Amino acid sequence: MEKKNLRIVFMGTPEFAVGSLQRLVENGYNVVAVVTQPDKPVGRHASVLRPSPVKEYALAHGLPVLQPVKMKDEHFLEQLRSYDADLQVVVAFRMLPEVVWAMPRFGTFNVHAALLPDYRGAAPINWAVINGETLTGVTTFFLDHDIDTGRIIAQRQFPIPDDADVEYVYDGLMQLGAQLCTHTVDLVLSTDGNAPSQPQQESDAHHAAPKIFKETCAIDFSLTAKRIYDFVRGLSPAPGAWCLLTPCDANAPAQVLKIYKTAKTGESSVGVEVGTLKAEKRRLLVATVDEWLEILELQPAGKKRMAARDYLNGFQHPEHFLLK
Repeated sequence: MEKKNLRIVFMGTPEFAVGSLQRLVENGYNVVAVVTQPDKPVGRHASVLRPSPVKEYALAHGLPVLQPVKMKDEHFLEQLRSYDADLQVVVAFRMLPEVVWAMPRFGTFNVHAALLPDYRGAAPINWAVINGETLTGVTTFFLDHDIDTGRIIAQRQFPIPDDADVEYVYDGLMQLGAQLCTHTVDLVLSTDGNAPSQPQQESDAHHAAPKIFKETCAIDFSLTAKRIYDFVRGLSPAPGAWCLLTPCDANAPAQVLKIYKTAKTGESSVGVEVGTLKAEKRRLLVATVDEWLEILELQPAGKKRMAARDYLNGFQHPEHFLLK
């Protein structure tokens, strides 16, 4: 079978998935339909519906789009069957029921932004950076009953520099994932749907990558400077690590402060209360459990992201505040 004859249904929602869909389309693979999440209500009154990046790309290239609310909805399943897919490709979508992933004769494979079985879950890129990993990658695997547990088809590694934030890793893995996506489709084609795969090796040492919520992003200044440094870059630029700027005067209200970029100083802060702030030569420093951490970029509540040195222009007496 040639790639123009292999009928592919693509499933994905965010920008990360667009990289793989774009590579399939631009390289002449036969994408017959796209499945993505329903349009998301946005705006003050949720009165505007925003299409997903995958939907926008699909419509711009004349691809049929399905947006089921429920994956087991009979009308959706009937529509999906009508495309008679040989293969389904999933990138950053949602958990699929067996009636969906088992539908194509060649099955369904997923492009996951980690080296499985490490970092199974919804936010593998964030957690890899938060945990200070120096290496991550992408994995393609056949979908099975449990999330991110299917047989591995192929993997590619991606180094994480010490100064990289999530945006850098996201962009790199999006491109690497797109390459691995078409490589995997070619494997399926060349083996007439019998691409070689291996079971995942289970271990208690593997990390989880659960969904990230607002409370997940709160900074704990009682950790080491290195761990806080990794935590901040693992959430930058989105959703953003945050803390409370708390006046030492207990009667004054605290303010939310987002922190997007920090730098390790190597200067000991042992004996100083964690969260203590000080300004030194137009540098904003906060005490952690072991050393002073420099805050480079931040965002006060109700204002734009800015350099810390600019923030200091209007921030008097930082020593009168704690970060908590």
